[in-house]
Amino acid sequence: MARKPRSFSGGVVYHVMNRASARARIFHKDADYALFETVLAQAVGRFDLRLLTYIVMPNHFHLVLWPRKGEGEKISGFMKWLQQTHTQRWHAHLRNAGEGRLYQGRFKAFPVQGGWGDFQYVRKVCRYVERNAVRANLVKSAEEWKHGALWRRLYGRAEEREWLAAWPEGAYPGDAKWVGMVNQVLRGAEEKALGESFRRGSPFGAAAWRAAAAARMGLEHTMRPRGRPRKGSGKDV
Repeated sequence: MARKPRSFSGGVVYHVMNRASARARIFHKDADYALFETVLAQAVGRFDLRLLTYIVMPNHFHLVLWPRKGEGEKISGFMKWLQQTHTQRWHAHLRNAGEGRLYQGRFKAFPVQGGWGDFQYVRKVCRYVERNAVRANLVKSAEEWKHGALWRRLYGRAEEREWLAAWPEGAYPGDAKWVGMVNQVLRGAEEKALGESFRRGSPFGAAAWRAAAAARMGLEHTMRPRGRPRKGSGKDV
């Protein structure tokens, strides 16, 4: 049975990610990461889709995308082109064209609360994304990881930074302050909430906004408790 197409809303920030098939490592050396980042830059230009931040890890990647109002449908086309093009070039790079799929399947995406003057949840998601290499013990400080937007924003050439979108006005606190925020450990409750939204593809934000966003975007299933109810709970099994 064909999967139901997903609907994305313009003007809403989305945390998007995908992993390699079987969680295998696909990025080994700098050239492997550079290949993906080249394709990513081309996808941004091709679809004119705003990319707030990203990181490429040894077996997966994270993106934070912000489609303009009325352009939410660009996300599906963007991700399809990005993954298919990278897969083709990755096989060509290793001279093993046609030898299996690269990614595990459909990308994950969840909407993030953010409005005029309210950027706390967008910041938390961007911190979570840019801190990935520290959590994985690949570097001691997030800005040391070369394969992501934080390093590119701080140390990249002007032409290497130009395809990163400007954040909403007032959202970015400046380089020095932001580096300190990214390197600061998220509180346990914040990390848990982000991890749950990430695993289930559910909206991330305040409780009332999450419920409204899930209803509006057809994501109610991502908010329901998982597992069978315990015996004696009075609910149908």
